[in-house]
Amino acid sequence: MLQIRRSQDRGITRLGWLDSRHTFSFGDYHDLAQMGFGPLRVINEDRVEPGQGFGSHGHRDMEILTCVLDGALEHRDSLGTGSVIRPGDVQRMSAGTGVLHSEHNASKSEPVHFLQIWIVPEALGIEPSYEQKRFSAHERAGALRLLASRGGRDGSLRVHQDVDLYGAVLQPGESLTHSLRAGRRAWLQVTRGALQSGSQRLQAGDGAATIEEKLPLSAAGETVEFLLFDLA
Repeated sequence: MLQIRRSQDRGITRLGWLDSRHTFSFGDYHDLAQMGFGPLRVINEDRVEPGQGFGSHGHRDMEILTCVLDGALEHRDSLGTGSVIRPGDVQRMSAGTGVLHSEHNASKSEPVHFLQIWIVPEALGIEPSYEQKRFSAHERAGALRLLASRGGRDGSLRVHQDVDLYGAVLQPGESLTHSLRAGRRAWLQVTRGALQSGSQRLQAGDGAATIEEKLPLSAAGETVEFLLFDLA
């Protein structure tokens, strides 16, 4: 059975240039009942106005994944990395012993919409590193495409934690099943459309936790895009 975290129940941060929704406690939003799910600590859905963004700031001992849904996000960091993240791209930054970075909307006319995900690493004090890969809609069509994993297998990004992150796009009439190994759990996060799992329907922005051994997933009458975290 799914334990659903509805989109409208998430924490909210609104500034003049930022609209952010927090699945788990973050910043000024604090809820002892929503402190993460296993090593999954943050899922923020951010919308940033044209030409605006987050100035240089620091992180330590965190695996940070960024997935752009619409628009373009410009990234700069103290590792010397500079890139623009677009829809289909996934960026991984391992903060480790410490890194400074900034993120800005790369457009002067269009907003950028993205997810930022924080995962607690399995070891502290690792060497900071950066990685970015593209996973096309074709790769994710009708199947769970591995986006990130502990060893970076199957062309995925490498994260320093026992987490498998999948992405999928299902058209109406398409379905799939994900089976959890013993002792594991899953978190679903819908990014577009509507997802059906058993009798439960999830809309864009909804998340859900489960420990069910088999997880049936299908498009609920419209194209759906979602992430699935398979966690120790």
